[in-house]
This record gives sequence, structure tokens and C-alpha cells, in this order.
Amino acid sequence: MTTTMVVTIDGPAGAGKSTVAKALARRLDVAFMDTGAMYRALTVKALRRKVNLEDEGALISLAHETHIDLLYEPGRPLQVILDGEDVSEAIRTQEVTNKTYFIARTPGVREVMVHWQREMAGRRSLVGDGRDLGTVVFPQAAYKFYLDADVKVRSQRRIDELRAKGQAVDEMALARDLAERDRQDFTRKVGPLKKADDAIFVDSTGMSVDEVVELMVQHIRSNGRRV
Repeated sequence: MTTTMVVTIDGPAGAGKSTVAKALARRLDVAFMDTGAMYRALTVKALRRKVNLEDEGALISLAHETHIDLLYEPGRPLQVILDGEDVSEAIRTQEVTNKTYFIARTPGVREVMVHWQREMAGRRSLVGDGRDLGTVVFPQAAYKFYLDADVKVRSQRRIDELRAKGQAVDEMALARDLAERDRQDFTRKVGPLKKADDAIFVDSTGMSVDEVVELMVQHIRSNGRRV
């Protein structure tokens, strides 16, 4: 019987979780699971259907009738498939970013998502990033990290990311949105953002992606995993 390996990277928005997780997945030659993309995909569907985002029952029903898959090959962008449609670009709009909170805070929706995520991990080894992977979704994960950075650095990273995609950015509005997302993530009743007791804390403020990945690889290697 083959046992899959799970590596979790939790942390606040703009800390670089997805970038680091993708790079670490390539380094370990395993799959990458972007849990935030899954919530964003369901948000896209809810907005298209004009579902009342305050209606928990409607959101739970929507989740149960939805199929979301993540297709990742090393060296290629992650594909987010919503009911057979590639929504990899659609999930990254500012409207979706601002509305995903309503999806993520709904207990019944999170139950569906956690079930999907655990199913994925049962099929293949992976590196996943999110808010509660090490605390709720995969409490027994082999390796756990909590990635953070100074809020000004996180804000600038998000600004650079959006501008690289050709999007206009209101820097003050983005900083406010980031602060609000932090508040929501830390205070929500279901799956709040927090560091798992056994997670390794990594402050990426003055570090490059390669440096962060190397630190993680060294930790994994020192704990018996060939890398």
C-alpha cells in the first residue's frame, strides 16, 4: 500500500503561499492543491447564478451540485475546472476576491470542500496552501508550515501580482481590502486562520521564494524525507 504525503502551508493573504507551494510541489515532484482557488471557483458560480451570498442553505445546495477539480502539471499554470469549464482567470477578479469570504465562512460549504480536499490527498501526495489546512483539513499532515510577512510587504506583493496581469490597482483600496480580509480570516467562526501548534513558522518578509522553498526543503529533508 502506498502512503501519500501531505505538506500544508497556511498563512494570511499576500504572504506568498501559492507561489511557494507551487515551487515546493515542483521541488518535491508532487501535486499542488490551491484550496483558495476552490472557494473562488464556487464563488464564481454563485455570482453567475446570482445566489444570495447571505443564504447559507442556498450556498450549501450549490456546493453539493458543483464539481471542482484542480489540474496541475509541474512547469504549467494551475487549471481550475468548474463543472468542466476552465475558470483559472475568472477566479482572480477583485469581485471574486472580495466575495469569497461569504463562501468560506459557511460551515456546510466548508464540509463539502474538506471532503473534496481529503479525497485528493488520498489519491496523491501534494503540497497544499490555505488558511486551515494544518489545523482542520489535514491535522495529521507530515509537514506543516505557517507562512507570514509584514503587512506592507504582503500588500505590495499583491499590487505587483495584479499589475503584472495588466490590471489597474488602487493601492489604498487594496491595502484596506487586505486588512479586512485579515480581520475576516482571523475571526470567522469556522476554520479561522491560525498557526497549527506543530507548524514551522516562516517569516518571508525579507526572503525570496527560492529561499523560502529551500528552508522548507531542508526541514523536510532533516525529518527523513528524500528530496
